[in-house]
Amino acid sequence: MADKSDPNYKVIAENRRARFDYFIESDLEVGIMLTGSEVKSLRVGQSNIADSYASVEGGELWLINSYIAPYKQAGVFGHEERARRKLLVSRKELSRLWQAIGREGMTLVPLVMYFNRRGIVKLKIGVGKGKKIADKRATEAKRDWGRQKQRLLKQG
Repeated sequence: MADKSDPNYKVIAENRRARFDYFIESDLEVGIMLTGSEVKSLRVGQSNIADSYASVEGGELWLINSYIAPYKQAGVFGHEERARRKLLVSRKELSRLWQAIGREGMTLVPLVMYFNRRGIVKLKIGVGKGKKIADKRATEAKRDWGRQKQRLLKQG
């Protein structure tokens, strides 16, 4: 992934709950097939990937239930807001992802959608296993302890 200081790098949408709801084992940068009105809407920054997921169907990788707001200037050449969008990966990576989600409880979760340094829309997906409620509580307690520790170190 590109440096955060790169002027062309821009985060479009981030799934902040993904790391709270899933144990992310590995992640992968993939391309996404978009129409012109979808890219223009993304440049304005109107999208959401929080409720979406990725799925391997028919030998292809798909992003399902992602939201890209309609672009008003597109008129009749617009796009559907919650359309299934094809993700671009190599055959080798696709077979690795297929094997990963074949295991019990594994799923493909979109983590962040961004423009890379060349201005191309990329999506980072993670292979994750869902957390139980106790695991979520432990994660939250660990985060709270880290904050409290920082406060104590600042005080003295």
